[in-house]
Amino acid sequence: MSFVKVRKLRDFDWPLPEYESAGAAGMDVRAVVEGGTLTVKPLERVLVPTGLAMEIPAGFEMQIRPRSGLALKHGVTMVNAPGTIDSDYRGEVGIILINLGNSDYTLQHGERVAQMVLAPVTRCTWIETDILEDTRRGTGGFGSTGN
Repeated sequence: MSFVKVRKLRDFDWPLPEYESAGAAGMDVRAVVEGGTLTVKPLERVLVPTGLAMEIPAGFEMQIRPRSGLALKHGVTMVNAPGTIDSDYRGEVGIILINLGNSDYTLQHGERVAQMVLAPVTRCTWIETDILEDTRRGTGGFGSTGN
């Protein structure tokens, strides 16, 4: 288990993000909406504050992912899924939501809007070359292996 320091930047009365079941990979994160509600029109993008800043350990990132229920029931998802919070970022975590549905969606203060998954990061060093090893697939892409 890894430990992540978290700081509340705004006042809210619900627990910190937590796993909702024993097998959950992600922790639900909630919206901090001044005024209590925020209406998102079809195709509108909004930055939703979470009221949280964190100190992610070196070698990790916090991935921000959409909630499947919001997407299925209301067409509300994330523009940049998954989002990445880097280990050296200390500002407030914000969630970029978009309404892909046909009607307005009213977001409630305290509503669960995304999931956070702590994930290890592997860094690479590029080795420039003129030749890449052949594979059976080769350069086929975009559906070349089947439907």
